[in-house]
Amino acid sequence: MTETREEESMSAEASGFSDLSDSEILDFLDLEDTQESSSLLSKPGPSSELPGKDDKFTDLSKRKKELGISSPMEQFHLKYLYVTDLSTQDWCEQQMAYKKELPGFLAPESATVLNTGASIHLARELEIHDLVTVSTTSKEDSWAVKFLNILSMIPTLQSEGRIREFPVFGEVEGVLLVGVIDELHYTDKGELELAELKTRRRPVLPVEAQKKKDCFQVSLYKYIFDAMVQGKVTATSLVHHVKLRPEKPLGPSVLRHAKQGGFSVKSLGDLMELVFLSLTLSDLPVIDNLKIEYIHQETATLLGTELVAFDEKEVRSKVQHYMAYWMGHREPQGVDVEEAWKCQTCSYADICEWKKGGWVLYSMLAPQAKKAK
Repeated sequence: MTETREEESMSAEASGFSDLSDSEILDFLDLEDTQESSSLLSKPGPSSELPGKDDKFTDLSKRKKELGISSPMEQFHLKYLYVTDLSTQDWCEQQMAYKKELPGFLAPESATVLNTGASIHLARELEIHDLVTVSTTSKEDSWAVKFLNILSMIPTLQSEGRIREFPVFGEVEGVLLVGVIDELHYTDKGELELAELKTRRRPVLPVEAQKKKDCFQVSLYKYIFDAMVQGKVTATSLVHHVKLRPEKPLGPSVLRHAKQGGFSVKSLGDLMELVFLSLTLSDLPVIDNLKIEYIHQETATLLGTELVAFDEKEVRSKVQHYMAYWMGHREPQGVDVEEAWKCQTCSYADICEWKKGGWVLYSMLAPQAKKAK
Protein backbone atom coordinates (compact mmCIF):
# COMPACT_ATOMS: atom_id res chain seq x y z
CA MET A 1 0.00 0.00 0.00
CA THR A 2 1.43 3.37 -0.96
CA GLU A 3 0.43 6.86 0.08
CA THR A 4 -0.06 10.16 -1.73
CA ARG A 5 -0.70 13.59 -0.28
CA GLU A 6 -2.96 15.57 -2.59
CA GLU A 7 -4.74 17.97 -0.22
CA GLU A 8 -2.16 19.02 2.34
CA SER A 9 1.59 19.52 2.26
CA MET A 10 3.22 17.66 5.16
CA SER A 11 6.75 17.24 6.44
CA ALA A 12 8.56 13.97 5.82
CA GLU A 13 8.43 13.28 9.56
CA ALA A 14 4.64 13.11 9.48
CA SER A 15 4.52 10.32 6.95
CA GLY A 16 4.84 7.48 9.41
CA PHE A 17 7.32 4.67 8.73
CA SER A 18 9.58 5.84 5.92
CA ASP A 19 12.37 3.61 7.19
CA LEU A 20 13.08 1.21 4.33
CA SER A 21 14.54 -2.09 5.37
CA ASP A 22 17.68 -1.79 3.28
CA SER A 23 19.92 0.74 5.01
CA GLU A 24 21.69 1.62 1.77
CA ILE A 25 18.39 2.91 0.38
CA LEU A 26 17.47 4.67 3.60
CA ASP A 27 20.73 6.63 3.61
CA PHE A 28 19.59 8.19 0.34
CA LEU A 29 15.94 8.78 1.20
CA ASP A 30 16.75 10.21 4.63
CA LEU A 31 18.17 13.27 2.87
CA GLU A 32 14.61 14.45 2.26
CA ASP A 33 13.74 13.95 5.93
CA THR A 34 16.63 16.14 7.08
CA GLN A 35 16.20 18.97 4.57
CA GLU A 36 13.59 20.79 6.65
CA SER A 37 14.95 19.88 10.07
CA SER A 38 18.41 21.25 9.29
CA SER A 39 17.08 24.59 8.05
CA LEU A 40 17.85 26.29 11.35
CA LEU A 41 21.50 25.55 10.79
CA SER A 42 21.55 26.70 7.18
CA LYS A 43 20.17 30.22 7.40
CA PRO A 44 22.39 32.77 5.59
CA GLY A 45 25.21 34.08 7.72
CA PRO A 46 28.92 33.53 8.22
CA SER A 47 28.47 31.29 11.25
CA SER A 48 25.90 28.97 9.69
CA GLU A 49 26.98 28.40 6.10
CA LEU A 50 27.19 24.73 5.31
CA PRO A 51 30.45 23.66 3.71
CA GLY A 52 30.89 22.28 0.26
CA LYS A 53 33.23 19.35 -0.25
CA ASP A 54 36.23 21.66 -0.55
CA ASP A 55 35.15 24.28 1.99
CA LYS A 56 36.52 24.60 5.48
CA PHE A 57 34.34 22.95 8.13
CA THR A 58 32.15 25.31 10.17
CA ASP A 59 31.89 24.79 13.92
CA LEU A 60 28.34 23.46 14.06
CA SER A 61 28.50 22.63 17.75
CA LYS A 62 29.04 26.33 18.53
CA ARG A 63 26.11 27.24 16.28
CA LYS A 64 23.87 24.74 18.05
CA LYS A 65 24.67 26.30 21.41
CA GLU A 66 23.84 29.75 20.04
CA LEU A 67 20.43 28.41 18.96
CA GLY A 68 19.81 26.88 22.37
CA ILE A 69 19.70 23.34 21.02
CA SER A 70 20.14 20.81 23.83
CA SER A 71 20.03 17.47 21.97
CA PRO A 72 20.06 15.97 18.45
CA MET A 73 16.40 14.99 18.91
CA GLU A 74 15.61 18.68 19.38
CA GLN A 75 18.05 19.87 16.72
CA PHE A 76 16.47 17.74 13.99
CA HIS A 77 12.90 18.14 15.32
CA LEU A 78 12.56 14.37 15.73
CA LYS A 79 9.62 12.74 17.44
CA TYR A 80 11.03 9.26 16.85
CA LEU A 81 14.04 7.47 15.43
CA TYR A 82 14.42 4.82 12.75
CA VAL A 83 16.01 1.47 13.50
CA THR A 84 18.53 2.30 10.79
CA ASP A 85 19.53 5.49 12.62
CA LEU A 86 20.88 3.32 15.42
CA SER A 87 22.38 0.65 13.16
CA THR A 88 24.21 3.38 11.22
CA GLN A 89 25.69 4.56 14.53
CA ASP A 90 27.13 1.06 14.86
CA TRP A 91 29.22 1.71 11.72
CA CYS A 92 30.30 5.27 12.59
CA GLU A 93 28.33 7.56 14.85
CA GLN A 94 30.16 10.67 13.67
CA GLN A 95 29.34 9.89 10.04
CA MET A 96 25.68 9.41 10.95
CA ALA A 97 25.67 12.79 12.72
CA TYR A 98 27.17 14.52 9.67
CA LYS A 99 24.50 12.96 7.45
CA LYS A 100 21.86 14.60 9.60
CA GLU A 101 23.62 17.95 9.88
CA LEU A 102 24.92 18.22 6.30
CA PRO A 103 22.45 16.39 4.05
CA GLY A 104 23.84 17.66 0.74
CA PHE A 105 26.95 15.50 0.64
CA LEU A 106 25.56 12.41 -1.12
CA ALA A 107 27.10 12.06 -4.57
CA PRO A 108 24.51 12.21 -7.41
CA GLU A 109 25.75 8.94 -8.87
CA SER A 110 24.73 7.18 -5.65
CA ALA A 111 21.07 7.68 -6.52
CA THR A 112 21.24 5.20 -9.40
CA VAL A 113 22.74 2.50 -7.20
CA LEU A 114 20.22 3.07 -4.43
CA ASN A 115 17.28 3.09 -6.83
CA THR A 116 18.43 -0.33 -8.06
CA GLY A 117 18.27 -1.63 -4.51
CA ALA A 118 14.82 -0.11 -4.06
CA SER A 119 13.62 -1.81 -7.24
CA ILE A 120 14.76 -5.21 -5.97
CA HIS A 121 12.90 -4.67 -2.70
CA LEU A 122 9.75 -3.61 -4.55
CA ALA A 123 9.87 -6.61 -6.88
CA ARG A 124 10.08 -8.97 -3.92
CA GLU A 125 7.19 -7.22 -2.19
CA LEU A 126 5.00 -7.50 -5.29
CA GLU A 127 5.61 -11.26 -5.39
CA ILE A 128 3.16 -11.80 -2.53
CA HIS A 129 0.79 -8.79 -2.57
CA ASP A 130 -0.31 -5.81 -4.63
CA LEU A 131 0.24 -2.15 -3.79
CA VAL A 132 -2.75 0.15 -3.37
CA THR A 133 -2.43 3.95 -3.46
CA VAL A 134 -4.16 5.73 -0.58
CA SER A 135 -4.33 9.54 -0.35
CA THR A 136 -3.46 10.95 3.07
CA THR A 137 -4.07 14.48 4.34
CA SER A 138 -2.62 14.33 7.86
CA LYS A 139 -0.13 12.41 9.94
CA GLU A 140 -3.09 10.61 11.52
CA ASP A 141 -4.05 9.37 8.04
CA SER A 142 -0.50 8.24 7.36
CA TRP A 143 -0.25 6.26 10.57
CA ALA A 144 -3.71 4.84 9.92
CA VAL A 145 -2.39 3.37 6.67
CA LYS A 146 0.42 1.67 8.58
CA PHE A 147 -2.08 0.25 11.07
CA LEU A 148 -4.27 -1.03 8.24
CA ASN A 149 -1.19 -2.75 6.82
CA ILE A 150 -0.58 -4.44 10.18
CA LEU A 151 -4.22 -5.53 10.49
CA SER A 152 -4.14 -7.12 7.03
CA MET A 153 -0.73 -8.76 7.50
CA ILE A 154 -1.41 -10.54 10.80
CA PRO A 155 -4.03 -12.97 9.39
CA THR A 156 -2.01 -13.35 6.18
CA LEU A 157 1.05 -14.47 8.15
CA GLN A 158 -1.06 -16.95 10.11
CA SER A 159 -2.84 -18.38 7.07
CA GLU A 160 -0.21 -18.20 4.34
CA GLY A 161 2.94 -18.24 6.43
CA ARG A 162 4.73 -15.28 4.82
CA ILE A 163 4.50 -11.47 4.76
CA ARG A 164 6.80 -8.65 3.67
CA GLU A 165 7.35 -5.03 4.74
CA PHE A 166 5.85 -5.36 8.22
CA PRO A 167 5.90 -2.07 10.23
CA VAL A 168 7.24 -2.19 13.80
CA PHE A 169 7.34 0.46 16.52
CA GLY A 170 8.03 0.69 20.23
CA GLU A 171 9.49 2.82 23.00
CA VAL A 172 13.12 2.05 23.76
CA GLU A 173 15.01 3.91 26.49
CA GLY A 174 12.33 6.62 26.46
CA VAL A 175 12.52 7.17 22.67
CA LEU A 176 10.08 5.87 20.06
CA LEU A 177 11.83 3.60 17.57
CA VAL A 178 10.20 2.59 14.26
CA GLY A 179 11.17 0.38 11.36
CA VAL A 180 10.05 -2.02 8.64
CA ILE A 181 10.86 -5.72 8.65
CA ASP A 182 11.70 -7.07 5.20
CA GLU A 183 10.09 -10.47 5.61
CA LEU A 184 8.54 -12.72 8.24
CA HIS A 185 7.80 -16.37 7.50
CA TYR A 186 7.38 -19.70 9.21
CA THR A 187 10.02 -22.36 8.65
CA ASP A 188 9.34 -26.05 8.07
CA LYS A 189 9.84 -26.52 11.81
CA GLY A 190 7.10 -23.98 12.56
CA GLU A 191 9.51 -21.32 13.80
CA LEU A 192 8.93 -17.65 13.00
CA GLU A 193 11.91 -16.35 11.02
CA LEU A 194 12.90 -12.80 10.07
CA ALA A 195 14.68 -12.52 6.72
CA GLU A 196 16.44 -9.23 5.89
CA LEU A 197 17.52 -8.42 2.32
CA LYS A 198 20.71 -6.47 1.72
CA THR A 199 21.78 -5.55 -1.82
CA ARG A 200 25.42 -5.30 -2.90
CA ARG A 201 26.91 -3.35 -5.79
CA ARG A 202 29.77 -5.81 -6.18
CA PRO A 203 29.36 -9.62 -6.17
CA VAL A 204 31.15 -10.07 -2.83
CA LEU A 205 30.00 -10.40 0.75
CA PRO A 206 30.48 -7.38 3.03
CA VAL A 207 33.34 -7.07 5.53
CA GLU A 208 32.76 -8.14 9.12
CA ALA A 209 32.18 -4.55 10.29
CA GLN A 210 29.27 -4.22 7.83
CA LYS A 211 27.85 -7.57 8.87
CA LYS A 212 28.05 -6.45 12.51
CA LYS A 213 26.01 -3.35 11.68
CA ASP A 214 23.42 -5.43 9.80
CA CYS A 215 23.18 -7.96 12.63
CA PHE A 216 22.46 -5.18 15.09
CA GLN A 217 19.72 -3.86 12.81
CA VAL A 218 17.81 -7.16 12.61
CA SER A 219 18.31 -7.71 16.36
CA LEU A 220 16.58 -4.38 16.95
CA TYR A 221 13.70 -5.47 14.72
CA LYS A 222 13.25 -8.60 16.84
CA TYR A 223 13.51 -6.59 20.06
CA ILE A 224 10.67 -4.28 18.98
CA PHE A 225 8.48 -6.93 17.31
CA ASP A 226 8.65 -9.21 20.34
CA ALA A 227 7.57 -6.32 22.59
CA MET A 228 4.62 -5.63 20.27
CA VAL A 229 3.23 -9.18 20.35
CA GLN A 230 3.87 -9.44 24.10
CA GLY A 231 1.68 -6.42 24.80
CA LYS A 232 4.54 -4.20 25.99
CA VAL A 233 3.87 -1.44 23.42
CA THR A 234 1.03 0.94 24.25
CA ALA A 235 -1.11 3.35 22.28
CA THR A 236 -0.52 5.98 24.97
CA SER A 237 3.23 5.93 24.32
CA LEU A 238 2.75 6.27 20.57
CA VAL A 239 0.31 9.18 20.93
CA HIS A 240 2.67 10.91 23.35
CA HIS A 241 5.78 10.71 21.19
CA VAL A 242 4.25 11.49 17.78
CA LYS A 243 1.69 13.98 19.12
CA LEU A 244 -1.16 12.15 17.40
CA ARG A 245 -4.83 13.08 17.73
CA PRO A 246 -6.67 9.75 18.11
CA GLU A 247 -10.08 11.44 17.91
CA LYS A 248 -9.35 13.12 14.55
CA PRO A 249 -11.64 11.74 11.78
CA LEU A 250 -9.80 9.87 9.06
CA GLY A 251 -9.70 11.17 5.49
CA PRO A 252 -12.13 9.81 2.86
CA SER A 253 -9.51 7.78 0.99
CA VAL A 254 -8.34 6.07 4.18
CA LEU A 255 -11.94 5.38 5.25
CA ARG A 256 -12.71 3.81 1.88
CA HIS A 257 -9.67 1.57 2.11
CA ALA A 258 -10.53 0.57 5.68
CA LYS A 259 -14.07 -0.34 4.60
CA GLN A 260 -12.75 -2.42 1.71
CA GLY A 261 -10.63 -4.32 4.23
CA GLY A 262 -13.68 -5.01 6.38
CA PHE A 263 -12.90 -2.50 9.14
CA SER A 264 -15.62 -0.19 10.42
CA VAL A 265 -13.67 2.73 11.86
CA LYS A 266 -14.00 6.51 11.95
CA SER A 267 -10.86 7.74 13.67
CA LEU A 268 -7.23 6.80 14.26
CA GLY A 269 -8.17 5.86 17.82
CA ASP A 270 -10.59 3.21 16.51
CA LEU A 271 -7.81 1.69 14.40
CA MET A 272 -5.27 1.80 17.19
CA GLU A 273 -7.61 -0.15 19.46
CA LEU A 274 -8.03 -2.82 16.77
CA VAL A 275 -4.28 -3.05 16.14
CA PHE A 276 -3.25 -3.51 19.75
CA LEU A 277 -5.99 -6.07 20.33
CA SER A 278 -4.93 -7.99 17.21
CA LEU A 279 -1.27 -7.98 18.21
CA THR A 280 -1.92 -9.39 21.67
CA LEU A 281 -4.84 -11.73 20.90
CA SER A 282 -3.68 -13.25 17.61
CA ASP A 283 -1.22 -15.69 19.24
CA LEU A 284 1.65 -14.35 17.16
CA PRO A 285 4.89 -15.77 18.61
CA VAL A 286 8.13 -13.93 19.18
CA ILE A 287 10.71 -14.20 16.40
CA ASP A 288 12.75 -17.40 16.67
CA ASN A 289 15.38 -16.93 13.94
CA LEU A 290 17.17 -13.97 12.35
CA LYS A 291 18.64 -14.23 8.86
CA ILE A 292 20.32 -11.76 6.48
CA GLU A 293 20.48 -12.44 2.73
CA TYR A 294 23.05 -10.59 0.63
CA ILE A 295 22.03 -10.11 -3.02
CA HIS A 296 24.09 -8.84 -5.95
CA GLN A 297 22.20 -5.88 -7.45
CA GLU A 298 23.09 -6.45 -11.09
CA THR A 299 22.41 -10.18 -11.30
CA ALA A 300 20.06 -10.68 -8.31
CA THR A 301 22.32 -13.57 -7.32
CA LEU A 302 22.36 -14.70 -3.70
CA LEU A 303 25.89 -14.06 -2.43
CA GLY A 304 25.45 -15.59 0.98
CA THR A 305 23.34 -15.84 4.12
CA GLU A 306 24.21 -14.69 7.63
CA LEU A 307 22.48 -16.33 10.60
CA VAL A 308 22.26 -13.93 13.54
CA ALA A 309 22.44 -14.95 17.19
CA PHE A 310 20.23 -12.65 19.26
CA ASP A 311 21.80 -11.34 22.47
CA GLU A 312 19.27 -9.20 24.34
CA LYS A 313 21.79 -7.98 26.90
CA GLU A 314 24.15 -6.75 24.18
CA VAL A 315 21.31 -5.10 22.26
CA ARG A 316 20.12 -3.22 25.34
CA SER A 317 23.68 -2.09 26.14
CA LYS A 318 24.20 -0.72 22.63
CA VAL A 319 20.82 1.00 22.58
CA GLN A 320 21.53 2.73 25.88
CA HIS A 321 24.89 3.96 24.57
CA TYR A 322 23.50 5.24 21.27
CA MET A 323 20.46 6.87 22.84
CA ALA A 324 22.77 8.86 25.11
CA TYR A 325 23.90 10.75 22.00
CA TRP A 326 20.35 11.42 20.78
CA MET A 327 19.29 12.70 24.19
CA GLY A 328 22.24 15.12 24.28
CA HIS A 329 24.12 13.40 27.10
CA ARG A 330 27.32 13.15 25.05
CA GLU A 331 28.92 14.27 21.77
CA PRO A 332 29.07 11.92 18.75
CA GLN A 333 32.06 9.58 18.55
CA GLY A 334 33.92 8.46 15.46
CA VAL A 335 35.63 5.14 14.83
CA ASP A 336 38.58 3.78 16.79
CA VAL A 337 42.02 4.03 15.23
CA GLU A 338 41.79 0.31 14.39
CA GLU A 339 38.82 1.06 12.12
CA ALA A 340 40.25 4.19 10.50
CA TRP A 341 40.04 2.37 7.15
CA LYS A 342 36.35 3.27 7.11
CA CYS A 343 37.34 6.92 6.58
CA GLN A 344 38.74 6.10 3.12
CA THR A 345 35.25 5.90 1.63
CA CYS A 346 33.52 8.46 3.87
CA SER A 347 32.14 11.60 2.21
CA TYR A 348 32.88 13.60 5.35
CA ALA A 349 36.52 12.61 5.82
CA ASP A 350 37.86 16.04 4.80
CA ILE A 351 35.79 17.89 7.41
CA CYS A 352 35.66 15.28 10.17
CA GLU A 353 36.70 16.75 13.50
CA TRP A 354 37.00 13.26 15.00
CA LYS A 355 39.51 12.25 12.33
CA LYS A 356 41.49 15.45 12.85
CA GLY A 357 42.14 14.74 16.50
CA GLY A 358 39.25 13.20 18.35
CA TRP A 359 40.26 9.59 17.86
CA VAL A 360 43.76 10.32 19.16
CA LEU A 361 42.32 11.58 22.45
CA TYR A 362 39.80 8.73 22.56
CA SER A 363 42.47 6.09 21.92
CA MET A 364 44.45 7.51 24.87
CA LEU A 365 41.46 7.59 27.22
CA ALA A 366 39.85 4.28 26.19
CA PRO A 367 42.54 2.00 27.77
CA GLN A 368 42.30 3.98 31.01
CA ALA A 369 38.52 3.66 31.02
CA LYS A 370 38.76 -0.10 30.45
CA LYS A 371 41.33 -0.42 33.27
CA ALA A 372 39.04 1.52 35.60
CA LYS A 373 36.24 -0.97 34.98
